[in-house]
Amino acid sequence: MKISYNWLKQYVKTNLTSEEVADLLTNCGLEVEAIELYESIKGGLEGLLIGKVISCEKHPDADRLSLTQVDIGQTKPLSIVCGAPNVQKGQYVVVAPIGVTLYPATGDVFKIKKTKIRGVESEGMICAEDEIGTGNSHDGIIVLSGEPLVGSLAADYFRVEKDIVFEIGLTPNRSDAASHIGVARDLAALLNVQQHQNIKLNYPTVDNFHTNGKQPSIHVHVKDTKACPRYTGLCITGVTVKESPLWLKNRLNAINVRPVNNIVDATQYVLFELGQPLHAFDADKITGESIIVKKAADQTPFITLDGIERKLSANDLMICNTAEPMCIAGVFGGKGSGITAESTNVFLESAYFAPAGIRQTAKYHGLKTDASFRYERGCDPNITIYAIKRAAILIQELAGGEISEITDCYPEPVTNRKITLNYAYLNRLIGKEIEKEMVKNVLASIELNRVSETDDDLTVSIPTNKVDVTRPADVVEEFLRIYGYNHIEVGEKFNYTRSFLPQSPLIAIQETISDYLSNNGFYQTINNSLTKIEYVETFDFIDASQVISLLNPLSRDLQYMRQTLLFNSLENVIHNLNHGTTDIKLYEFGTVYCKNKDVNEADVTKQFSEQNRLSICISGKIQAESWQEKQTDVNFYYLKNILQNVMNRLNIPLREFKTVTHVISGGMNNVLQYMYNDTPFVTIGTINDTLLKYFDIHQSVFYAEVDRDILGMLPKKRPLYTELNRFPEVSRDLALLIDKKITYKELEDLAFKTEKKHLKSVNLFDVYEGKNIEESKKSYAIRFILFDKEKTLTNEEINRIMDKLIAAYQKEFDAKLR
Repeated sequence: MKISYNWLKQYVKTNLTSEEVADLLTNCGLEVEAIELYESIKGGLEGLLIGKVISCEKHPDADRLSLTQVDIGQTKPLSIVCGAPNVQKGQYVVVAPIGVTLYPATGDVFKIKKTKIRGVESEGMICAEDEIGTGNSHDGIIVLSGEPLVGSLAADYFRVEKDIVFEIGLTPNRSDAASHIGVARDLAALLNVQQHQNIKLNYPTVDNFHTNGKQPSIHVHVKDTKACPRYTGLCITGVTVKESPLWLKNRLNAINVRPVNNIVDATQYVLFELGQPLHAFDADKITGESIIVKKAADQTPFITLDGIERKLSANDLMICNTAEPMCIAGVFGGKGSGITAESTNVFLESAYFAPAGIRQTAKYHGLKTDASFRYERGCDPNITIYAIKRAAILIQELAGGEISEITDCYPEPVTNRKITLNYAYLNRLIGKEIEKEMVKNVLASIELNRVSETDDDLTVSIPTNKVDVTRPADVVEEFLRIYGYNHIEVGEKFNYTRSFLPQSPLIAIQETISDYLSNNGFYQTINNSLTKIEYVETFDFIDASQVISLLNPLSRDLQYMRQTLLFNSLENVIHNLNHGTTDIKLYEFGTVYCKNKDVNEADVTKQFSEQNRLSICISGKIQAESWQEKQTDVNFYYLKNILQNVMNRLNIPLREFKTVTHVISGGMNNVLQYMYNDTPFVTIGTINDTLLKYFDIHQSVFYAEVDRDILGMLPKKRPLYTELNRFPEVSRDLALLIDKKITYKELEDLAFKTEKKHLKSVNLFDVYEGKNIEESKKSYAIRFILFDKEKTLTNEEINRIMDKLIAAYQKEFDAKLR
């Protein structure tokens, strides 16, 4: 949710910096996720001046260039070479002196420099519309009307507005703060309580609301009062639809809302000001002069404002006339009943719809609008009249017209809840004794006013805009938000209850893995286990029959339970690349889900299964740039080595497990799998080009996924500690010419099978393919470390061992010595 600081200051007078406001709001539960600068014209016309052309002559060496002298209010005029066909002496123009940065409507930002054009020095530029972002025309320079002050700022002439915009991560329970007034209410309370100021919240006045005394020509009939507990409306006749004034467009543009016209913009303004959605109908298009609020028949076709025909559900509440539906209540308007340039009469709606129904409809149609965002969370049923008056006044100011009397269908009014708070309960829950007067003052600052009081209890009235405050604990939370969590001291005493429950082996495994990876430069990620439907539809390695779909998904991006951690890892990679981080080492402990095949159990827990996985993803360079060593790209073998080290930490030597290789598998190339009882529990590979292109990744990515459930079942080799060998080790190297299809692991396994007593380790230190070697062959250079626990090996013994190894390689793999 975006909140404009300029707009906010209409209701709370403060001189705090944007950072100070952000800190206050975040600490009270309105987390400010970002602070952005808004400029009504990009770049704010910074450094641009108003100038006057005091002379204009043709360039001696170019027919289309002019030599001008431009007065910008300084000691001497600027000499500017201008290529515009309309430049003339006496014009008032916009000038960009040397050093000014321009933000054109299209193209790249550029800086004005002193240059020579056809042999003549130019000390700036006379600007066209598209060059400074005030328009798209490049037919000539901007010629200003009247006689503006020479040397004054162009930003003042064009009334450039600058604003600070807060991006607030609004939690679902804070519907009372889904508006500028809602945020201002909390800010005023924070300033009064925490900074001891005397700030008054300035609500917009509706005292100048006046009607023509006539009943509205549109009659309202609410058929479903459960889905629509309150419906308020009025008519405004004789309006003129036109462009909104600059101040209104600036307010909406600042929060990324596109201005449409003065009528629609007025309703949008009130929505973001008060948090109450409104809708404006063209009254002349309401057939039968009647508004009927009811649910439509199932599969009724309806065209929304975006021009899409949608099939309505029987649960969709609709705003209808006597002939047809006009609007999906609280979600989206219809194409045929909206305000157009020809509209002269308006019916204005301000209603309260039941949150559950709006949420269901919005999810069913895949629509997320500013109105549904607020209705889903619960609007204030008692603000509809105030909001419609506020909107009607604005429309009358912007478009003229006469306002009718108000129609209000509210059969069962909602009253304020009353909650009794025990002071001792509050102190116990907070962990600190709070003075009673402080409690009352803080609650009153957010309009939780006292109803009655005893020595032990305080009864407060809960405004209907605070739909989440339903019990004493909620009142304590409201108090703490404003009083300040940071004002609750940490006591000297710390209570701890020791757990005697046995630790899950998976937790111990996870901690060991996490320690190793984090200590080696990897970053842990946590991702949502819900994933996009596009992945299932696009990639055939995802088994669609085994995918678990949510019955009521939040969106298409969160519709399926993931079957792999791969897509989350690639999302993390492109996110980092887009933010300038090219060297990436990430890991995640996550859960994947699938349907159990051929299971028809009524027990839903037996129809599905979940598995614990570990993903490791790398891309870019192994180490940071340094003068001490050259940077090296990550590769398949680096990732394999990381996994081997991880398994060694867990006392699980990977070389003892069977391996299977695939050219292509699961979105990866050159895939290596380690098997346990014919089930892969470690998979390593290189992400293929199809996936990289889909995610717009332009560098190699290597990925591994580990089945942590199988890790927990694998036998662990207890580490054995022996004294250091007193006798020297011996190394011998072999260069073997073998078929390309033979893997190093096969060579390693055969070596340990052939020489069990004296062979300590085997290491591949060089691989060669190419010149002087057959195309189907490759050369492996392998180092063998030999030892004896009881004596120093003699040359004869060493040679005998090596001959035995060579013979084994020749027999099993037809290897040849190089």
